[in-house]
Amino acid sequence: MWVLLEYLMTEQTDNKSKVWGENERLELAAQLDAQLDEYINSLEKKQYTEGWPEDRWQEEMEKHPFFMKKSPEPGEELSPLMQGLQQLKYDENENTPEELANNYKEDGNYNYKYKNYRLAIFSYTEGIKTKCKDNELMAQLYNNRAAAHFMLQNYRSSLNDCKTALKLKNPYNKALSRAALCAFKIKRYMECIELCDQYLEQCPADKEILNLRSQATTEKKRLERDSRRRQALEKKQELEEERLIQTIQSRGINLEQYKGKKTLELKDLEPQVPQLAQSRVHLDNDNRLVWPVIMLYPETRQAEFIQKFHEDTTLLEQLEVIFEDPPEWDEGRRYQPNNVNVYFETEDKSQVHKVDTRQRLGEILSNPRYVIKAGTPSFMILIASSEAEKRFLANY
Repeated sequence: MWVLLEYLMTEQTDNKSKVWGENERLELAAQLDAQLDEYINSLEKKQYTEGWPEDRWQEEMEKHPFFMKKSPEPGEELSPLMQGLQQLKYDENENTPEELANNYKEDGNYNYKYKNYRLAIFSYTEGIKTKCKDNELMAQLYNNRAAAHFMLQNYRSSLNDCKTALKLKNPYNKALSRAALCAFKIKRYMECIELCDQYLEQCPADKEILNLRSQATTEKKRLERDSRRRQALEKKQELEEERLIQTIQSRGINLEQYKGKKTLELKDLEPQVPQLAQSRVHLDNDNRLVWPVIMLYPETRQAEFIQKFHEDTTLLEQLEVIFEDPPEWDEGRRYQPNNVNVYFETEDKSQVHKVDTRQRLGEILSNPRYVIKAGTPSFMILIASSEAEKRFLANY
């Protein structure tokens, strides 16, 4: 500003030969400052948008390939410079299949080093896709991908890649030892032993593989022992189930699912109510039947679920147990063993039959008119000579 002022003053002096005083100089300077401020304020205000935002300069810088701290994720948008470099590195027109495979292997190794195993698998897979003719390189790609899969506990995938690597290159001890370990991890102990034996042909003193083979042999024996036990248990259960079916048939008991079928199956005996789901009919140590039973109370619309009703127990004995500690809904203790009648319904629900409570359960179930539904006998209990009983019987 002062330079401009001196220039103007000089011009004035040359033209008019006027001598300026100090006050005049200051007044002129103030006038020029005011005019400059007015000019700047009149300029159109434009926001500068081409620079990096102050709060994101570091993020923007890391987009540059030279300053990147991590590799781009698959599908991530790349900067133009990165796209150009990527095209040079991965363009099929600029690289042979072998060069491309090597480039992808380098990327995979980089990601594996920094424990980015999924990205490593992606890179090795891209290298495999080149189908280059260098078997050594392809074996390395498969073996390296197997290593990445192993670190992610994808043992089956790792084993498959190891086997492919061994087809391309044999011997290949890295792939062979990892294949043996993968086989052990997925409990293919016989395969593990065979792979260990192949490895030990090349390195008979390898302590890790010797130890692995020993473990696999022990686990194989344990697995075979458990399998024999399981088979024996299954055979025992099968015999017990056959004995159960034979016993039911020998009692002359009718089952709804059995009628019209050539053979009785265990699924015909499965209770269909949740309260009895784990209480299927079974045999006790004396070869006697124990049934799940439902007691229905039509008057109060309540039900009692008896999980174990022995076939040698009379209905009266069971009622005494039930009413000894009366149900919550029987506040007046109206239901007593000696003042109730018990009925069962025919299969077509057209008739009901009164039960002699002095009979044992087995005798009642052997009645030709009684048909057991869903492996669960059921009975209806009403107070004798009550209005509820009369209404009930009037429905049949």
